[in-house]
Amino acid sequence: MIASRAFTLQFGSQETSDFWVDGLRAWWQRVSAVCASTRRLVIYLDNGPNCSGTRTQFLKRMVEFADESGLEIRLVYDPPYHSKYNPVERCWSSLEQKWGGVLLTCLDVIMGYARRMLWQQQHPHVSHLAGDYRAGVRLTKAEMQPIEARLKRSESLPKYDITIRPQQAIGG
Repeated sequence: MIASRAFTLQFGSQETSDFWVDGLRAWWQRVSAVCASTRRLVIYLDNGPNCSGTRTQFLKRMVEFADESGLEIRLVYDPPYHSKYNPVERCWSSLEQKWGGVLLTCLDVIMGYARRMLWQQQHPHVSHLAGDYRAGVRLTKAEMQPIEARLKRSESLPKYDITIRPQQAIGG
């Protein structure tokens, strides 16, 4: 995640929708004091299977994050097969060059190489998200209705441009 030059790499048991949002939450807790005036977060995504604009668990968790943080969240997706436009893809090549064929036998080795890499003259903040992330968590259509009501989808690109506004506190 890159914002305000805060470069973060997070590792966990597996990449899921819950892992994505837990990672975002951990990142925001770390940088929110520096970004105290921030009211809107624009997140550029690659339309991967765990964070797509149709992934029910991801959207549910993003709505929860918007409410917790008070941030308006805008999810902007690259079209399919256009990841070359996503700057983080160049970050991955830098990481691959850093570990250059080394056997990644354990988390400590992986995280050590990640901490030593440089991307845009910056070392990343590297962390491990503990927990066992279950794949395939989905909401039913009925469970998704109140979540979908909270999403403002672009009329021209409904799967690729989604805004989530935080729910106003009672009396706020």
